[in-house]
Amino acid sequence: MGIEPKRNIKLRADSLARDCYKLTEKFPKEELYVLTSQLRRAILSVPANIIEGYDRQRRKLFVNHLEIAYASLAEAKYFIYFAYSRQYMKNNDYEKIIKEADEVSRMLWASIVTISAKID
Repeated sequence: MGIEPKRNIKLRADSLARDCYKLTEKFPKEELYVLTSQLRRAILSVPANIIEGYDRQRRKLFVNHLEIAYASLAEAKYFIYFAYSRQYMKNNDYEKIIKEADEVSRMLWASIVTISAKID
């Protein structure tokens, strides 16, 4: 398996996780153990699953972990939307993070399709 496309996704997912984590620092303290925790868990799962799947060195397992990362990102996007609807972030912050999340989502899906086609 070539490393460059996966490395690019990993780096983008890591950047998204860091940006999202920074946004959650502004959430109300009463959300620390609920929304903040859930969003952080979901968004950190994205790069973690990309890395774990790649390190398994099997295409089928890698695809499985990319699918988990994709689903975790969908979950995180809902939490981001929910936080925005509760006015925990500004409109420009919401638009920026969702745009970034959508791009990572597209990259994940493209990788899932491409690698799945190469599985015997």
